[in-house]
Amino acid sequence: MTDEKTLQELLGRTLSETRFDGLPEPTRGKVRDIYDLGDRLLIVTTDRISAFDVVLGTVPCKGQTLNAIAAHWFEHTADVVPNHVIEVPDPAAMLVMKLSPLPVEVVMRRYLTGSLWREYEKGVREIYGRKLPDGLERDQRFEEPLITPTTKAELGEHDEPLSPKEVVSRELIEEGLWNQVEKAARDLFSRGEEEALERNLILVDTKYEFGLDGDRLMVMDEIHTPDSSRYWESKDYAERFQKKQPQVMLDKENIRQWLLERGFSGNGTPPALTDEVRVFLARTYLDLQERLTGLRPKLPVEAPADRIAANLRRQGLIK
Repeated sequence: MTDEKTLQELLGRTLSETRFDGLPEPTRGKVRDIYDLGDRLLIVTTDRISAFDVVLGTVPCKGQTLNAIAAHWFEHTADVVPNHVIEVPDPAAMLVMKLSPLPVEVVMRRYLTGSLWREYEKGVREIYGRKLPDGLERDQRFEEPLITPTTKAELGEHDEPLSPKEVVSRELIEEGLWNQVEKAARDLFSRGEEEALERNLILVDTKYEFGLDGDRLMVMDEIHTPDSSRYWESKDYAERFQKKQPQVMLDKENIRQWLLERGFSGNGTPPALTDEVRVFLARTYLDLQERLTGLRPKLPVEAPADRIAANLRRQGLIK
């Protein structure tokens, strides 16, 4: 486990955004800076943290942690669904194929938790085209994982829930291709659940993004990271569920709950992140990286932007 003093020191050495001489101005998402290199993209994962579609600040080492976890899972699921990775030139960067992205995010949910539980608790029983029965409990496991698509919102906007039928009826994705997407999502989630359990973790839910290379469907962006997924401790699940206690969370849901406790759910001005919560999130992400990959994370000893630039030069991606 990374010690408190080291993480405190890293608070002042986070990567909030990037810009490199010789590369075009990047497109900035909530977390990633994306550089268009013609037939390829360079994706730099920054230390920005967002929740409820709002960028809140930075967390030490978050970018390299997300990148390492995504790279691990892309490698470990390549036999299930092909992906866009070409190489990983830096701990926080990934060189990928340029795909034609599909206009829908696909979320797989195995448990009644997060935003789905918040809607259920309000009395909503039909969502994403599925009717849920009365009497379910928070964090209850579904016998079969639910597939819950959403639109892809612009930065600062909120995703819109869709049913699988609406994806096709609104002509967002053609039916034959949607069937491929649904199978790919289910197969990826099954692999993720299986490998997580081997590490005494539960992959609770996750988001996938897909794109096309010609006619070939590929998974892109990130996969099974603590930003796009929820993870719980498997050994604690049954007892905590029985006692109606919150699960031990190893992902971004921690910051969502921290914000909700302070009355913020996406509208208005969010509370400023404290150093305490930034350090807690950094440790949570780093510990999860070690458990998932089996490798102890290497912490930055220099400014991340300088290291990335040096590595990109070494790879011939910038001069």
